[in-house]
Amino acid sequence: MALKNMHDLNAVHFDVLREIGNIGQGNAASSLSEMLGMSIDISVPTVRLLEMDETVQYLGGPENIVLGMLVGLSGDIQGMMLYVLQKGFATTMINTIFGKNVQELTDFDEMDLSFVQEIGNILAGSYVNALSSLSGLTIDISVPNISIDMAGAILAVPAVEFAHIGSKVLFIDDNFMFASEKASNEVKSNMILVPELKSLDTLFERLGVAV
Repeated sequence: MALKNMHDLNAVHFDVLREIGNIGQGNAASSLSEMLGMSIDISVPTVRLLEMDETVQYLGGPENIVLGMLVGLSGDIQGMMLYVLQKGFATTMINTIFGKNVQELTDFDEMDLSFVQEIGNILAGSYVNALSSLSGLTIDISVPNISIDMAGAILAVPAVEFAHIGSKVLFIDDNFMFASEKASNEVKSNMILVPELKSLDTLFERLGVAV
């Protein structure tokens, strides 16, 4: 039986998505650790099914300034991934790599944004590789489209693009613990996954999970 909407997802489906998120997060942490030259630990990601307005609140409210990276999915899985980096995550990476003391996302220059785009490639690639490895599906990703804006404005894009699916999205809460010689810092990123329902059917079928 095909999924009619996101409400049809059950506990088994969420366990599968959580495991994919865990593998993807682990891959991302390893890549970021090598790039930044510091130890990075992770916690088990939380996967929630949220309404759009709930998602905005989880991101700190509609007026909270965040950095969003929108990635399109194509191939066997159709949809989009929206990575939302809170200020602490993005500034920690920029200050570590470039030796800066940037405090606000709005202070990022062109070089900073170019670097963050590469981080977006790593994060998206880590999750997509986890999906592909477990399912054997072919999934392509677009170059991340970066925007620094209020959370409400950032979320407007997936809300409009996928209104035909419904008002709910899969919200994955990630925590990364950065540890250097100077200090330790726990920072947060969030992935909002908006797949086509047919793509979820394909994924779960390939993994042998009933829908």
